[in-house]
Amino acid sequence: MPESKTTNVAPKPKNAVANYISETIAELKKVTWLSRRDLLYLSGIVLLVTVVVGVILGSIDFGFSKLIQFLINNVHIG
Repeated sequence: MPESKTTNVAPKPKNAVANYISETIAELKKVTWLSRRDLLYLSGIVLLVTVVVGVILGSIDFGFSKLIQFLINNVHIG
């Protein structure tokens, strides 16, 4: 008589969406969240760096635009 083979595969849940949501909630409870103070401090740093990089890139873009405009207006062919 052949032996029945058992597998270690978990059976498919009846409601996959409900299972996904409950597992997600369980994982989120394990997360170590930042304190409000740390969150505001780090958000401020991100905002500051974003503004500084934006100003630098905007200045470079403005400079190159003026350079190209100058070259187009002052190059005479012929």
